[in-house]
Amino acid sequence: MLLVRDTMPQVYARTATFLNALDWINLKLTGRTVATVDSILTSWVTDNRRPDRIRYSPALVADCGIDAAKLPPIVACTEVIGTLAPAAAAQLNLPASVQVVAGAIDNTAAAIGAGTTADNDPHLYLGTSSWIAAHVRRKKTDVAAQIASVPCAIGDRYLMTALQATAGANLTWLKDKIVEYDDPLVGAGHLSRDEPTIFDAFDAIIPTVPAGANGVLYMPWLYGERAPVDDPNLRAGFLNISLDTNRSDLLRAVFEGVALNTRWLSGAVDRFLGTPVGSLTITGGGARSAAWCQIFADVLGVEIARDLAPVAVNARGAGWIGAVGAGMLTFADIPGLLRVDQVFTPNAAHRSRYDEIFDIYCDLHRRLAPVYRRLHR
Repeated sequence: MLLVRDTMPQVYARTATFLNALDWINLKLTGRTVATVDSILTSWVTDNRRPDRIRYSPALVADCGIDAAKLPPIVACTEVIGTLAPAAAAQLNLPASVQVVAGAIDNTAAAIGAGTTADNDPHLYLGTSSWIAAHVRRKKTDVAAQIASVPCAIGDRYLMTALQATAGANLTWLKDKIVEYDDPLVGAGHLSRDEPTIFDAFDAIIPTVPAGANGVLYMPWLYGERAPVDDPNLRAGFLNISLDTNRSDLLRAVFEGVALNTRWLSGAVDRFLGTPVGSLTITGGGARSAAWCQIFADVLGVEIARDLAPVAVNARGAGWIGAVGAGMLTFADIPGLLRVDQVFTPNAAHRSRYDEIFDIYCDLHRRLAPVYRRLHR
C-alpha cells in the first residue's frame, strides 16, 4: 500500500479501497468490499484483543500512512457477505441466489481443513514452508520465539501459528539444483498423474538409509529462519560429509534436517501452549511422503496422523468454513469429518539416535549463528 502511495500517486488517488487477494475475489463475487479478520491482519492496523470484536485501532491506522477511508470494513470469516453478483453467477454457471461466505486466508483455512478445531489441538503443515498451528483461547505473543496467536475463522478463538521459512522448499532445491534433469532418478515422461515422480523416488530411497543418514547432518535454513528464532542470516548446510557419503545419505539428511528443525520449533510451541504436544495431524503436500511422516514421528517422539487428502487441506477448510457460515455445520462437528490415512508411531531405537543428533543440531545453531552474521556483512 505504501509502495502504491509513494511511487504511483495517481493510482493511489483513484484507489477506493486496498484489498487482499481473498477480499478482491469476494468483491468480484458479490460486489461488496470487505476484509476478513485474518486477511487484514498483516496490514497491522487492527485491535485484536477480543477475538469476537476485531476492529481497527485508531492509533495504528493513524500511524500506518494510508488514508483510513481506503481500508475496508472488517467481517468474520464465517459471515455471509451476500449472494452472487449477476456477472459472477453467469461466469460460474451458478444461480444468483448462491450465498457467499467471506472465507479465510490459507493458513487459517488449513487449520480448519486439518480437523484441528478443538482447543490446543495442533497440526503440522508441510508445504514450501511449514508451520505448527493450534486454536487457542487467548491472545498471546512470544516475541523471542516469534510465535503469536492471531485472529482466525473460529469467532471466539485465536490461531497460534509457529512458522518456519523452508520445508518442502528443501526438496525442490534438491530436485532442481542437485539432481540433474536427465538423472536416472527422474525417469522418463511423467505425462500422467499416475506415473512416478522424483518425489516418489526420494520416498523409496529414504528408508534404505539408516536413521542419522550415516552421520550426515543438514540444516534447512535456505532462506533464514522465522521461528523459534528470527534470523534472516542463517543458511542451509551439510555437515560431516566424507568420501563414503553418497547421494542417498544426503537425501535422508535433508528430510531429517527439516524434522529436526521442527523439533526445535516444537519446544517453543509446548511452552506457548503450556502443555507438551502429544500427537500431530500432518497435512500439506509434503505429507504425501510416508518416509518423511515416519521421520517426523521418530524425531518428534509423537504419533503422527496423516490426512487422507493432504493436498486438499486448504480447499477443504475453505469449504467447511463456508458450511459453518451457511449454517450447515458447526466447528465442533469438524474433527469428526477428517479422514486419517495412516498413523505413524515413533520407533524407539530411532528416537534415541535422534535425541543425540538433536542436541548437536541445537549446538550447531548456537555456534554457527555468529558465523553467518559475519558472512552476511
